Amino acid sequence: MPDTHQILTVEQSYAADRGAAAAGMESYALMRAAGEAVARAVSARWSKRPVAVLCGPGMNGGDGYVAARALGAEGWPVRVLALGEPSGGDAARARSEWRGPVALIPPSPSRGEGRGGGELPPPSAQHPHPALPPQGGGIALADDVELIVDALFGAGLSRPLPPEAEALLRDAEARGLPIVAVDLPSGLPGDAAEPLGYAPRAALTVTFHRKKPAHVLEPSRDFCGEVVVADIGIPAEATPEPTLWENHPDLWRHAYPWPKPGTHKHARGSLGVIGGGRFETGAARLAARAGLRIAGLVRVYCEPNAADIYAAALEAVMLKPFRSIQELADLAMEMDAFVIGPAAGVSDATRDKLIALAASGVPLVIDADALTVFKSEPATLFALIGEGDVLTPHPGEFERIFPGLLKASPTRIEAAREAANRAGCVVLLKGADTVIAAPDGRAVVNAHATPWLATAGSGDVLAGVIGGLLAGRMPAFEAACCGAWMHGDAGLRCGPGLTAEDLVGVLCDVIASFAIG
Repeated sequence: MPDTHQILTVEQSYAADRGAAAAGMESYALMRAAGEAVARAVSARWSKRPVAVLCGPGMNGGDGYVAARALGAEGWPVRVLALGEPSGGDAARARSEWRGPVALIPPSPSRGEGRGGGELPPPSAQHPHPALPPQGGGIALADDVELIVDALFGAGLSRPLPPEAEALLRDAEARGLPIVAVDLPSGLPGDAAEPLGYAPRAALTVTFHRKKPAHVLEPSRDFCGEVVVADIGIPAEATPEPTLWENHPDLWRHAYPWPKPGTHKHARGSLGVIGGGRFETGAARLAARAGLRIAGLVRVYCEPNAADIYAAALEAVMLKPFRSIQELADLAMEMDAFVIGPAAGVSDATRDKLIALAASGVPLVIDADALTVFKSEPATLFALIGEGDVLTPHPGEFERIFPGLLKASPTRIEAAREAANRAGCVVLLKGADTVIAAPDGRAVVNAHATPWLATAGSGDVLAGVIGGLLAGRMPAFEAACCGAWMHGDAGLRCGPGLTAEDLVGVLCDVIASFAIG
């Protein structure tokens, strides 16, 4: 998969730094490139104005000193406030190359040894710039400051912010100052979805080489604002092999079932959709219409007493009533994929239909009621399905078939991966940060969406899109990733007030947007 959409854990990011050093790159060259990238991103978005750069004692602070020097060289009025002096290494070198004054942020009286704080070290003799004396036992942002660069703590943070750092950042937020975060807003650990207590909401986050989980998971993603990934020169071969990506057409467009000049409708795949009862027909119709945007043929399978309702509401989508589970099993052999679950009913009949379809070996999208019906026996469901199938639960349905897993997992990524491992198939865990996971450990986070997708029938459209892709013989993991992206893109195109019917209508434009050639 393409490098640019990789997501690295904090440890993998450190390993990439070590790999760059092993390849002969000077570590300070990486820090200089990082700080200068921050300065470029700031200059590209704001006119020159007084800026306060808040520097921590570690590598993140070193990036801040470089950014301060680069902004100052461009004529920006720059102040540096430091949470102690760097203890050495590249950060100390960056501090020494900043030629302006540094105001040391004194520790809060409430900060004690129990939090690993204690007294901040005095300025080192090797640094010629004196600290500015604090006012009234503390330090505050100058009245004329109009922009903040937060270089206090990066992705490796493992404890809440010290009170004095939190106070400065809260002051900046209260004054409505835009905050530019270096790597991540201070207080957000790189591998997590939640801040460690308080974290500021940045207008812009500049990270380096690759994104980290916190950049794409909710709610941490919301703290980052716009995220820019800066290339600082780490070679691709120095990067550990990732298993996590941010969703993008580059990951799966090669596997999309593109028709060729001589392709006929049957060659494009046939999708079956299990219909609901006489008064629950809308969900299956939405799924079928969405699937028909991709597959060459779609047929709704329903019980005879609902056939007249479906027949009156379907045009290009075909209809096939069936009278018994055995008849459905026989008919299933005609199709290339099935969607089962949307408004199917939480009943023994739905359970029996899924068992019959699974026995046929046809790839399945299992959604909604077809998941809930196995709440008391998830192992039975897992025994029926295989790696070519896709489960599409929202968090409530996920809890029913994987009880306790979401709460016990550090993030939704780990939860989805473990679910895929248990079920032996692809799992798409819906949400603002939808996660798609395969049994082999691969995972993708889809942030390409809009909250307006939270509307009745939206999930039925998603199930139909994935079903159409499976019918076109797209591999299950790629089909789920593609379906999530298409569904999100359709939502973005429709915008506020969308309905599920609107999503189906724009799928043609979505497909055209990532078409090859």
